[in-house]
Amino acid sequence: MSELTLLLLRIGFLVLLWFFVFAVVYSLRADLFGVRVRKMPVTADATAGAPAAAAQPTASAAPAAKSARKGESATTSTAKTLVITSGPKTGLELPLSAEPMTIGRSSESGLVIRDDYTSSHHARLLLWGDQWMIQDLDSTNGTFLDGQRVGSPAPISIGSAIKVGATTFELRA
Repeated sequence: MSELTLLLLRIGFLVLLWFFVFAVVYSLRADLFGVRVRKMPVTADATAGAPAAAAQPTASAAPAAKSARKGESATTSTAKTLVITSGPKTGLELPLSAEPMTIGRSSESGLVIRDDYTSSHHARLLLWGDQWMIQDLDSTNGTFLDGQRVGSPAPISIGSAIKVGATTFELRA
């Protein structure tokens, strides 16, 4: 091999090595400090009621059917607490407010869940109009509402099981 080819291979190897180092540093920074979470825009429709797209359950019709069987209405504006039903913090009750609550491993989250299956910023629970919604924040292992993976903000009925990592919780009146 010529000296020029050998020099180019060495430089290429060093560039590849530095890309690897930067990728590791970026991954560590994102895991330790979290990533920026986009806030949902507040529109005039949200104050008047839930948008038409959000009124349809995106996961399935099971949450609406489940609440209809219990004799509850489909809207959950009466939900006042979030209760953890299984996982490391079983029995913990958190009061709900109109402010969105982030769920994840990060200490900045409103509900901190420390397990290997929860992302730093895993999901967000928010009141949209008069409907409680759950939104997955591009988590690795997903957020589940009544056994169905949530892809976009999905409406929650009182008593519906929400699973984040190894923790299951529900909204109660």
